[in-house]
Amino acid sequence: MRLEKKRANSNLSAYIELMKPNILTLVLVSTVLGYFLGGNGIDSWIRLGLLLIGTALTAGGAGALNHYLERDSDKLMERTKNRPLPAGIIPPPNALMFGIILVLLGTILLVYKINLLTGFLSILTSFLYILVYTPLKKITWLNTSIGSIPGALPPMGGWAAATGELETGAWILFAIMFLWQHPHFYAIAWICKEDYARADFKMLPVIEPDGKRTIRQIFWHLLLLLPVSIMPYINGSAGNVYLIGVVILTGFFFISAIPMYRTKSKNSAKLLLKSSIIYLPLLLILIIVDKAI
Repeated sequence: MRLEKKRANSNLSAYIELMKPNILTLVLVSTVLGYFLGGNGIDSWIRLGLLLIGTALTAGGAGALNHYLERDSDKLMERTKNRPLPAGIIPPPNALMFGIILVLLGTILLVYKINLLTGFLSILTSFLYILVYTPLKKITWLNTSIGSIPGALPPMGGWAAATGELETGAWILFAIMFLWQHPHFYAIAWICKEDYARADFKMLPVIEPDGKRTIRQIFWHLLLLLPVSIMPYINGSAGNVYLIGVVILTGFFFISAIPMYRTKSKNSAKLLLKSSIIYLPLLLILIIVDKAI
């Protein structure tokens, strides 16, 4: 798995890259997850479509603003030096304006076409990502945990869009997403620790190169993920198929981290990263199958 980005070959592809499509995909998947569970299915495909458009605009705008704020650091890292701003494809003021417009358009769409709560959660996510998590990467290794808060809000936005409120199930989804992000981002940090060190990002593998605390953080959050992931079954929003499936799925996720514990190699971190990436789509599929049976 290559994390380095090729240089965009057109202005259109460069602006799409500003929106961070990989992260955007995960945001949209988790939003659908929240909408589906909150509404006990999909009551309106048009409403879901508007929700995803608004969420994509807001999240994409936040990604663009992150590119703008980190443009100088991106020049120093191999994996990011070909991004549109450090590569000189898009002028920084253009990226700044692009990001602001997308965030505002997405928030307005969600407020007027979905509800105020969903719009608030979307703008809150952008605020925490841009103005809290991004600067903290230069200050403390706790940026990963703090940054997992805005990363865990999209399924709550989906739930709020379906129900107009935040019930217990929404908070369970928040907890699942919060815990899931730690092994995901610690794996990336381990793979890219030399890059992060060049940019002076205070990632845990950078400040403690032996990896002991990184491994503890990964397994601590994976251990918590298993009981939290079965909470939808306990509170009655999911059935037996979900229970069996999520135990197996989370178990495999846990097992995929064992090679990293043993070797602390980049290849073992890539295995954990791949497992984390497929976890969310499989979780969504599992929830859909559970509801259909």
